[in-house]
Parts: sequence; structure tokens; C-alpha cells
Amino acid sequence: MIPYTVNIKLAARTLTGTLNLQNKTAVDWGWQGLIAQGCHSSILIIDPKTSQTIQVLERHKANVVKVKWCRENYHHSLSAPYSLRLASADAAGKIIVWDVVSGTAHCEIQEHSKPIQDMDWLWTQDASRDLLLAVHPPNYIVLWNGDTGTKLWKKSYAENILSFSFDPFEPSNLALLTSEGIVFISDFSHSKPPGSGGKKVYIASPHASPAHTKPVPAVAPAPTGAKKALNKVKVLITNEKPTVEAVTLNADCLQLSYLPSKRNHMLLLYPREILILDLELSQTVGVVAIERSGVPFIQVIPCAQRDALFCLHENGCITLRVCRSTNAPDESATDPEQCVQELVYDLRSQCDAIRVTKTVRPYRMVICPVNENNAALAVSDGRVMLWELKAHVAKPALNPCSGLSPLYSPVAFCGSPLGQNQKKIQDLSLNTMIGQSLVLGADPPPGSPQQEVQLKFLLTGLLSGLPLPPFALRMCPPLTTKNINHYQPLLAVGTSNGSVLVYNLTSGLLHKDLSVHSCEVKGIEWVSLTSFLSFATSSPNNAGLVRNELQHVDLPTGRCFAFRGERGNDEPAIEMMKVSHLKQYLVVVFRDKPLELWDVRTGTLLREMAKSFPTVTALEWSPSHNLKSLKKKQMLAREAMARQTTLSDAEQSSVESSVISLLQDAESKSEGGGQAISAREHFVFTDTDGQVYHITVEGNMVKDGARIPPDGSMGSIACIAWKGDTLVLGDVDGNLNFWDLKARLSRGIPTHRGWVKKIRFAPGKGNQKLLVMYTDGAEVWDTKEVNMVSSLRIGRNVNYRILDIDWCTSDKVVLASDDGCIRVLEMAMKSASYRMDEQDLTDPVWCPYLLLPRAALTLKAFLLLQPWSGTFTMDISQHGYVLCCDSVLSDWLPSDMKSVLQDPELNLLQRCLLVSRLFGDESDLQFWTVAAHYLQSFAQAHQLSLSVPEGQAPLEGTQTTPQGHLDICHDTLCESFYFQEISHADNPSYYCDSLKACLVTTITSSGPSQSTIKLVATNMIANGKLAEGVQLLCLIDKAADACRYLQTYGEWNRAAWLAKVRLNPAESSDVLKRWAEHLCSPQVNQKSKAILVLLSLGCFHKVGEMLHSMRYFDRAALFIEACLNFGVMEANDSSNILSNAAFVDYARLLRSLGLREGAAFWASRAGDAGEQLLEELFEGEEAVPVPEEEEEETEALENAE
Repeated sequence: MIPYTVNIKLAARTLTGTLNLQNKTAVDWGWQGLIAQGCHSSILIIDPKTSQTIQVLERHKANVVKVKWCRENYHHSLSAPYSLRLASADAAGKIIVWDVVSGTAHCEIQEHSKPIQDMDWLWTQDASRDLLLAVHPPNYIVLWNGDTGTKLWKKSYAENILSFSFDPFEPSNLALLTSEGIVFISDFSHSKPPGSGGKKVYIASPHASPAHTKPVPAVAPAPTGAKKALNKVKVLITNEKPTVEAVTLNADCLQLSYLPSKRNHMLLLYPREILILDLELSQTVGVVAIERSGVPFIQVIPCAQRDALFCLHENGCITLRVCRSTNAPDESATDPEQCVQELVYDLRSQCDAIRVTKTVRPYRMVICPVNENNAALAVSDGRVMLWELKAHVAKPALNPCSGLSPLYSPVAFCGSPLGQNQKKIQDLSLNTMIGQSLVLGADPPPGSPQQEVQLKFLLTGLLSGLPLPPFALRMCPPLTTKNINHYQPLLAVGTSNGSVLVYNLTSGLLHKDLSVHSCEVKGIEWVSLTSFLSFATSSPNNAGLVRNELQHVDLPTGRCFAFRGERGNDEPAIEMMKVSHLKQYLVVVFRDKPLELWDVRTGTLLREMAKSFPTVTALEWSPSHNLKSLKKKQMLAREAMARQTTLSDAEQSSVESSVISLLQDAESKSEGGGQAISAREHFVFTDTDGQVYHITVEGNMVKDGARIPPDGSMGSIACIAWKGDTLVLGDVDGNLNFWDLKARLSRGIPTHRGWVKKIRFAPGKGNQKLLVMYTDGAEVWDTKEVNMVSSLRIGRNVNYRILDIDWCTSDKVVLASDDGCIRVLEMAMKSASYRMDEQDLTDPVWCPYLLLPRAALTLKAFLLLQPWSGTFTMDISQHGYVLCCDSVLSDWLPSDMKSVLQDPELNLLQRCLLVSRLFGDESDLQFWTVAAHYLQSFAQAHQLSLSVPEGQAPLEGTQTTPQGHLDICHDTLCESFYFQEISHADNPSYYCDSLKACLVTTITSSGPSQSTIKLVATNMIANGKLAEGVQLLCLIDKAADACRYLQTYGEWNRAAWLAKVRLNPAESSDVLKRWAEHLCSPQVNQKSKAILVLLSLGCFHKVGEMLHSMRYFDRAALFIEACLNFGVMEANDSSNILSNAAFVDYARLLRSLGLREGAAFWASRAGDAGEQLLEELFEGEEAVPVPEEEEEETEALENAE
């Protein structure tokens, strides 16, 4: 059995409940692997792998309406560490940027006081990772620096902005969804606000388009399938203001977003259909419609790794639809309209729906951006359901009639072909579950090892919140020296539906959920560490009588029994119950009926008071009792008895009779054995006049004691608390009266806060702190000094009402509030977030972002490459390095991931990809995916002795790469389907296009006509008609000039596309190199994109140089190593200089991280400079460098940067 250790210090925390309607859109799943969710004015941070809440952020005063994790697409180092940054926006227009680990705010931003409509981090800039774009109602977009809170620029638009979407392929494109249509901005930049008001387009209703209004002749042949489908969905994107019908269509538009898997495509979501628009053709190329009986959509998330859509429906069902690409359009089709490729999304998997009621409805779904095969559903009642997509091998002829083309699993793993005995993780991510080429409609090559797979959703986790308030709280008895070995800090929460939830406050997790009552729980009292009494009262009948339920619950077994037996039907309501300090007696107070006194241990009624008994307004047990003296007597008696049996007969007679009488006295009192001595206990209560009564209970005897007349300064007494020699009374007018019983002094303090609802002393010997609850908040008082320690008031420092209070340790209080949350707070009652590293979590969480920056980077370097040890190990402590916890890897890493990482077959590229996925490192993942593709294709070209000179890419078509194409989401390099557009006869440019077509056909290759056309083209370009001029230049085979013009006018993407389509490899490579140079220029600053362009050209030496010059030492060294492994980098002087420099810098980085063996390995491969470093390393062998020195080295490295 695991030894149970007691954590006496509880962390401050918040237990959350149901969501507010304004929290509907406030949920986000970051690259860091964590989910953030708004709950009222708090933000929960959830770990989806272990289904636990690991942080609650509290600083907002209004409901949180948006949360967004910072993107991770930058190179991580000690100066730019892995960190958890989150932006959250509330209904009062405030944006807070958080450091989630420490729970503190980086900065707070406020522009207007209306709810933020949308916000997102900019991710394309290499220079700055702090830029945050937000929509401030009604019509402003503002760019903020999220680190300092400064405003960079602000721009207003004519219509109300609802949301926005960035083009994932072209950072200067931004689309705004407005109340009237869509605004396209093509000149978005971080340095200045967009110049123009953007291009406004309106979505005309499908029924208003010409295809629907044309009368169809009765004898006309029926349109073919493709034509019919297209007519049905054709939506014209027009620039004219729409008709009334179209405006209503736009009002239904729930969402707009660019497709991350296809360039120039966008989706629009309506309740009953999803439209896929091609922005180059300005028309719908696909539709996903729901049949009449189907459940409407709420939200859709397009995937990047595959052309697939996650859709959320109104019944909480999540469906996955994967695009089936139809084969090339039929050549014989005479109608050019049919040449447009239509996209069909097939339903491939769906999860179970939830039971939707008035209070329970699905709010939002988020998917994991790293792997895209996990979805989380946020439900209005505070639940978060975690669904995982699984692929399982299908039986081939399962249902051939379904008409769906089969899906196949890919042959490659992590960007490289699978080895013979290589281990793989089938469900690592969406692109390892479904192969790419087969989604495009081709059949698998015969004899290929591909398996047909089917997808299904599996529920892997569920977080549930508290039910709706009100709550009744009671903390279990306090920690003492006697119970320290088995103490658990349990909090019992009575709820409005009759159940009692027991939470363990060490972990914040639900310990037991017990269905005890049939109506609202009004109060709970613990009678031991593992059992409690709770009472509930039903709503009164016409006579004002209720059904009272008083239950005794035993926690380990869950056994409940009615404590008052058959009593409880049709009687006045129970007002309160109080258990004595020794847990012997129980007083039950009723509204219009004398109180009852019970023995808790035997469950018997000791006394029901007479009718003439005064009405009780407040009652409290005294902490003084005679148990110690009784136990002392018992001990003496036992000793005497023991002596008696050993003494001789002569001595026996001289045993004092008094001892025997003591013994008999004690024995008579101890009914049922020695442990149940009935000690004498007292309680005090007040009546409606404020008179204080004192009553003594011993065994089954009840004695009336002294009476103290009422204090004239006090109103009707509402509550009493007693500890040691201090008695405190609180009244309905807000006065507190402190009695010092030893000194016989009383002191009244008016708090002017209205009715004192409850007062409780803190646990712990000599701790005289007192917690007071009012209708408008709470206070902590020090009764020794008689002064207030801290205060909490609704409207002043919080926006929730307090429903119940208690102490959970000697210095922490627990408050239940009407926003459905229960908060454990320090005595100062400042609702503060806690540090995550102080958390005591039940399950270990794999999240490198929670480690110290140095530890996270060490862990990454350790996982990336361990060639110095010959075998891969998961025990980092063997390498002379201790992370914050030694068993970090064995505990945290999933077992399948561990076995793959330890697999000797895993090559360097696969390892880099796997680790970047494990760390959620966006920048690494993109770089290594593209690098793996091109390294392998160029290596293959070498083997096929297609001696491709460096700098010339073989055309995509001629590459017989093992994995065909790169996934389209990495299409930085402009591959495109559409070569021409033919306008419809109703289009105003139809006449002009026809004349152009005549011109094209009459062109001969004679010199004069060519020079004329060139002259016309250059004039057109000079006069701003760039596209037309470029078309003319392409007609006369001057595509290289056309590319130059396009680049001069800033159309870099189009130039790259044209070069790939029309130029030979050498010319094309020149164009792309110019593009790379442009991307590296300081005003553009997109070096990471330039590196991807150079990778596609096979300029691996240049890539290595750039990585090294950008101080990406780890990436540079590993990339050069991979190039040498694949034989795509010639071993000559320049490459040796580069590799030596990169290796020695990487070795220095590893030394600064404390991985000495790794540093020695890389230094040994780095020539002369490396030898020097090796000497330094092994000089220190006798005296291992102290951490401070290491830190100084690291700082020196950073300063050098």
C-alpha cells in the first residue's frame, strides 16, 4: 500500500461550477497542450491528458468572453523559453495577458467597456511574438503589444465586426465577418493600420443567383450530376449591396474561417450548411448540407494536416468529415462551368450526443492543434468531455454499398518511410492515421503495405463542475497530532438537488458524490473524520409544515441512515443542528417547536424540550468539558484494580475505599466499555429577547444553568461562537459583542454591515481568528486584539455574493458564492491564482512548459540525441543531471511514446519531428517536416544519379519521393490547381475576354507582333494593370520577365507560382532565391519562411549557414548532421567550416544546460575549436562546475545574442 503522506499546507484554489452564457466562446486549446476555459470571471487551465484542472486564474471583474493561447512558432532558447502565455478578454472590454505558471498578469489592456468580439495572436513575425489583434465593439480593430500593453494602431470600419480570420498562407490577408457581409483586407501589417477600408463582398442567397431564376424549358435535357450540384449551391460573391433576402442569409452566418489545408479557400458556416468558397474563382466549390431531419451545426473547425472538418451539432455530437476529392474533371465536358472541381466532405466518424435540457447545452468544441485527433467539448453545466479519434484496421468488404471510398493509413511515420521492424504510434496525429495521397482519390498501388482504416471517437476524459448553487459547506474536523497519520482534508458540500459532494482539498478532486437527500441540503455537521450528519427540508405545505430529513452518512462505506428514525414528516422546519465538541451530543433546533437533544453515539433521543421552552435564535456548544478529569479518574481506578489483584489478602483490606468508589463511579458512567465515557458538556443559546441561557448535559441528564440578561446595545442575536475564554455574539443589525469570560469583560463593536449571518472560530490551539459572514460579504477578525484583519465586500472587491463560509485550515477560509464557485482563500481573502509548481496533483502532468526554462531545454536536448551513450535511455539522472524531479520521464511520458523514442530504428529526422510534436513546438515541427521531405527527395535524386545541381529543384512531377507530396498545409510555395478562369456570359467582362481570346489565337511568333505585345504589356503594367500585362508577357514566352515585374510590384506569391508553372528549373530557382532574399530583409523579417523556400530548392548549405547565424544552434547542428547522414552535403572546406562552427556552438549550449557528455560528443566532432572546448570540459572533471557559474555562462551566451 502507498504510504499516505499528509500535506498540511493546502493550496488556495477554486472549485468551479456551471458556465455563464457569456462564457460560451471562451475556450481554447493551445500548442502547449493545455485547454483554457472561461467560467464566470475565472479562467480554468485544464490538462486534457489527465483530465484535471491545474490552475484557476482570477483577476477579471466581468465574465470572460474570449481566451487565446500564445502561438509557439518561434525558436526556443534560454532567452526565449517555453512559457505559458494566455490572453483573456471579458465582457467589460478588459484584456489580460497572463503568465499562467505563476498565475500573475503580464499586463492589462482596456480600450472600451464593451465585450471583446474576437482576438488572436499574430504568429508570422520572427521579430515579435507579443502582438495581439482584438476587435473592440462595435467596429474597431486594435493591434496591441501583449507584453507591455501599448497600443500600436487602431482602425475603424463602417459595419459592426463580429469576428475575423487570418489567411494561414498569406499573413497580409485578413477577413472580417461583419453584420452585412465580409470585408477582405489584403494589406494587413503589424507596422501600420490597413490603408483602405478593405474590399467588401456580400453573399447573395443561392436562390437569387441566375442559375435559379432561369426558366427551364420542359424539353431541355436534365443537367448532369456535377452541374446540378453546382447550380444548387452556387453562391455569388458580389460587390453590390444585397437584397433583403440575402441580408437575412448573412445574418445566419455563424462563422467564417480560412481553410488551413487549402490555399485561397474559406468556409462559411450556417445552421444547416457549410459552404466552401474558392476566393480566386469567387464562387462556392463545395457544400456540406444537413438533411431536413438532421441536427443543425453550431461550430466547425477545419484541420490543417488533412482536408477535414470537425463539426459540432446542437445535440453535442461531434462529427468528422473528410474531403473526398473527385478525380480530374471530365475532358469531354463541353460546358466550361463543369470544369470547376467540386469538393465533397464525407462523414467518417461521429461521437455520442449529450442529453440537452434547458440548462444543459453544448457551448464550444476545441481540437488539439498539434495532433488534430483530440477534441474537447465544453458543456454549459461546467462539464468538459474529452474525445479522442482512434483509427482501427477495417475489414475490407465491410459495407461496399456505402459508396464511401476507403481511407488508408500512411506508409511513412514522422516524415520517413517505416523501417522493417520499426515501432510506430498509429494514433499519434491525424496525418499518421490517414494517408494523404489516398484522400486525393487515387487507389493504393498493388501490393503496398497500406491498411484500410476506419475512424471512431472514444471518450477518454471527463471533468465535471459543481451543480447550481446554493451550497452548504462544512470542513471536516481539523488536523491534530493524534490524527496526523490518516488525516484527509475533506470538504462536504451540500447542494440544491439533495446530494452531498465531498472534495479532497489537497488535490481539489471530487472524493465522493453521495446522493443523500431528496431536497435542498441546508446544513452539514461532521461527527468524526469519516462520517457526518446532514439535514434537508422540503418546501412547506399549506400549513407551513415540511418534511425534514436528517441523515447520518459513513464515508468509507457510503452507508446512510435516517438519524431521527421515523420522525420528520409534517413538522416545522429544522433551522439548525449543532454537534458538541466531543461529538457526543447533537442539538436540533426547529422553527416553531422546542429543540431536541440527541446522543450521537447511540442515536437515541435524550430530551425533547417542553412546550414552554424559549424560542432559540442562536446556539453554540462550549469548548470546555470534563473528559480529561474523567479519563484521569479511570486511569487511577484501573491502576488500583491492577494493584488489588497482585496484593496479598492482608494488604487488600487496607486499600482505600475511596478508590473503589471512584472505580465504581467511573465504571457506571462508561456504558458499553471503557472508550465511551460520557463527559459533561455545556451549550449556550439566546432567545428572542437576547437573554443568554446556559445548559449542561451529562449522560442523559440535562441541567439548566445560569441566565445572563440581554445586552441593551445588541439587537436580536443571530449567531454565537465560542472558543477558549472568548464568546462572540452577532446580531441582525451588524453588531459584534466580544466577551472575555476570564476577565468578565464584554465589548461591543458595530460593523455597520447589516445582518451577521454566521461566525466561526479558526481551528488550532490559541488561534483566536474569527470568520464573520454578512449578506454582502465576509470579514476576518482577531478576537485577541479585537480588530478586523481582512474584509471582502460585493461590488467593492468582488462581484459575487457569499452563500456560506468555513475555515479549512488555521489560516485558510473556504467561501461558497452565487457564481457557482467554491474558493479556498488565504486569510486576507484576496482571490489570488496559485503557483502551479506548488500544486499537489494526483496524476503527473506532461507539460514541458511547466518546467523551469533551463530544465525544459535540457529535457529537449536529452530526448533529441544521445549518440554518446550508444543506447537511448529515459533516465536523465545517469547523465549527471537532475531535473526538478528524478522520475520525470518515467512518470510523465506515455508508454508508447517511450518505446518509440527508445527504438534504435528511429532515425534522426523522425526523432526531431517526434520531439517537436511532444513539446508542441510549432516552429520546430514545421521546419523538420519540410526538411525531412526535401532531404529525402534530394537524397533519392542523388541515388538515382539525377545529378541535380544545388539550387535547382527537380519539378514536383518528376520526384518519385517515398511519400509523394508534402501535406498541403505546408504549401508556403504556391502549388495551385487553377490555370485559367473563363467568365460566364452574364459577366460584364465577357466581351473583353472574348476579344482577348481572338487576339491569343491570331498571334504568330513573328518578331514585330512580339515586340508590339511586349510594349503594350509594359505600358499596361506601368498604368496599374499588372495582371493583364503579365498575361500578355506569358503569351509571348516572356514568363521570366513577368516574374520580375510581379516581384517588383510586391506580388511575391504569384511570381513564385508562375515560376513553378512556366519556367525551367534554373530560372525558377533564381526567382525563388530572390524571394528568399526579400523574406530575409529587415522590413519583412520572415527568415523562417525564407529557410523553407531554400529547403525546397535544395540549398542545404545556405540553410545551415542561416540557422547558425540566427543562433539556432541546436537546430543548425542537428540539420547539418542529417544532411551528412543523407549525403546531400558535399564534404568540402566550406561545409567543414560550417559544421565545425555549428557543432562547437551546440556543444557550448549543451554544456551550459549541464549535459556534459553531450557537449563532449559534439565538441569531439568539431575540429580544433572543439578540442579546446574538450580540454575545458575535462579540466573541470575534478571540480564539477557549480550551478552559479553555469548560470553566468548562460547569461554570457544570452548577452552575446
